[in-house]
Amino acid sequence: MKIAIDAMGGDHAPEAVVQGVLQAAAAYPDTQLLLVGLEERIRTAAGGSLPSNVIVHAASEVIEAEDEPVRAVRRKKDSSMVVAGRLVREGEADAMISAGNTGALMTTGLLVVGRIEGIDRPGLAPMIPTMDGTGVLALDLGANMDATPEQLRQYAIMGSLYRAKVHGIAKPRVGLLNVGTEEGKGNELTKAAYPLLQEAPVHFVGNVEARDVLQGSCDVLVCDGFVGNILLKTLEGAAGAIFSALKTEFTKSLTTKLAAAVLKPGLSAFKNKLDYKEHGGAPLLGVNGLVLKAHGSSDARAVLNAVRQARTAVESRLVESISTEFRTK
Repeated sequence: MKIAIDAMGGDHAPEAVVQGVLQAAAAYPDTQLLLVGLEERIRTAAGGSLPSNVIVHAASEVIEAEDEPVRAVRRKKDSSMVVAGRLVREGEADAMISAGNTGALMTTGLLVVGRIEGIDRPGLAPMIPTMDGTGVLALDLGANMDATPEQLRQYAIMGSLYRAKVHGIAKPRVGLLNVGTEEGKGNELTKAAYPLLQEAPVHFVGNVEARDVLQGSCDVLVCDGFVGNILLKTLEGAAGAIFSALKTEFTKSLTTKLAAAVLKPGLSAFKNKLDYKEHGGAPLLGVNGLVLKAHGSSDARAVLNAVRQARTAVESRLVESISTEFRTK
């Protein structure tokens, strides 16, 4: 198995990416890891010789966070992200991982890797942590701001296959993000999508309200990218604000510091449940190859988990399963 990693993507690249890949190389000696990017910077970040299952694949350009996605992908053809996508398209890698510019990665998926036949638009599907620790796969959370009812049906099928193949859930529950649980609620998009999801080859459990998402009310949450991205950023912002407020309260006095010491194990466990680093990356479902988007601020542990996630998806033949499902329609 070969996995291409965009070494130059992310807030802490290439150091954090390289260190994560070195950890992955030790954990998975049977996997060949291709570090794509500026060779000198990669080797400096490695701080010495590389393991035999880590190979540097040189790329002379970098797509920056502020670059306009489509223009960057078309003009920077030798960028680390585009080269990694090309390795997947040409069969030289089974998957690619990048923590770089999200829009550029979506464009790379579409223009370089290419769509699966039968898929209108790929969807970005991150895991949202839930209180029971299992998480919910939500899509689309930002690849497409607008969606049609048919595209929401496609998201439901792809998300259900992902949870079954990668997470081993026998019968994933699929919910439609809405303003109420009753059938007939919502805007024109959700009203039109509801009957399509009822007829789709998934275990559809109906509408799900945002307040119930963290309680694990479904395994796959379907929505358009505009609504989904707002949901994701709201949850991230709320979690950050809560932990910041707790830190302030627990450092006010000696008494609260002592209380914090007692509560620290429980609070740490709770924080870990909401930690994106544990989930690795978000798959771009619907492209003709495995493409994973790691969080922009990924550290070495997040990169390691992204590699683990990619291995599982490749071994379960996720992309082939999605392709077969839509080719038979």
